[in-house]
Amino acid sequence: MSFKRFDQTKPFITLGIIVLAWLLLPVAVKSFLRVTFFELQAPVQVTASYVRNLQDFWADRTHSKDELIEAARELRHVYAGYEFQAQQTEAQQAEIARLEQLLRLPSNPNFRFEQARVCRRDLSGWWQQLTIRKGSNYDLPVGAPVVYSGGVVGRVREVRAYEADVDLVSSPRLRLAANFENDTHPVSYQGGINPPLAPARGLVEFVPPDIVIYSSAPRRLVTSGLGEFPPGLTIGYVARLETSTDGLFQSGEVSLDPRLTELTEVTVLVPQQPD
Repeated sequence: MSFKRFDQTKPFITLGIIVLAWLLLPVAVKSFLRVTFFELQAPVQVTASYVRNLQDFWADRTHSKDELIEAARELRHVYAGYEFQAQQTEAQQAEIARLEQLLRLPSNPNFRFEQARVCRRDLSGWWQQLTIRKGSNYDLPVGAPVVYSGGVVGRVREVRAYEADVDLVSSPRLRLAANFENDTHPVSYQGGINPPLAPARGLVEFVPPDIVIYSSAPRRLVTSGLGEFPPGLTIGYVARLETSTDGLFQSGEVSLDPRLTELTEVTVLVPQQPD
């Protein structure tokens, strides 16, 4: 009877020995083992992402020629619109450069746009992050802003050889300096704790009491330009503010773009003149 009880406790004893050995290991060894584990795991995730792309390719081959012709027409219209916007952007950049030279202002840091494919999503309550298929092999730095057509995606948290982890704007680990559109008052944004299958939310804090928002007309929250992110990028929308207990500031919930959970392609802004 005693032998049977001992056999039942063997898994717990083994687990205790493993945990104790892990706690006694030096920090350098733990860091090496962690990096090695992720680097060995990376090819599996990247390969699975390429397989999904191949599946999408063959799925597209099943469409008829008429559908492809119609899609090509729509793409031509979209491309023409983007061409016009690109010309306007070039003209605006030239005007900004002229004013900076005239007023002797320091120029904003330039960025290299590095497009990357999303290979994995981790959207649990605490871990709001993406894994992209580019890393130190494309010189991506830790802390680089990640954006898409709708605004802010997040910030690069960890870079490995062939992939990188990105903290989403919905992650509680991400804080940004922000302001409301057409307003210069600085405010603070932080991601929230978002349960799975629920709309992504964030929190805006330290809002001055003279800012008024009505639920019928939500206001856009954008990056202020303080920090890594360039100014004017959309973070989300705020429909309601509440006064804090001390009465000095307001805070409110920020509604984020639902496309964040469905992104397949993002752009990393790599600073050309890192501080």
